[in-house]
Amino acid sequence: MIKVNLDEILKDRGMTLTQLAEAVGMTLANLSILKTGKARAIRFSTLAQICRVLQCQPGDILEYKSDNHA
Repeated sequence: MIKVNLDEILKDRGMTLTQLAEAVGMTLANLSILKTGKARAIRFSTLAQICRVLQCQPGDILEYKSDNHA
């Protein structure tokens, strides 16, 4: 399972999702889908833009969590 830590990073940066959407050039709806972990994919170029704006690394945003249900 991939966990999206966008809420935590935005909070640390004092930035809203709307501000990030404007800075990255994404719709708020698409960024919200990513934030809630419902996105099935993300383009590297989009991830790079988010990292540029938030001054972070991709691993700060996306985290692998083991699914211990197996």
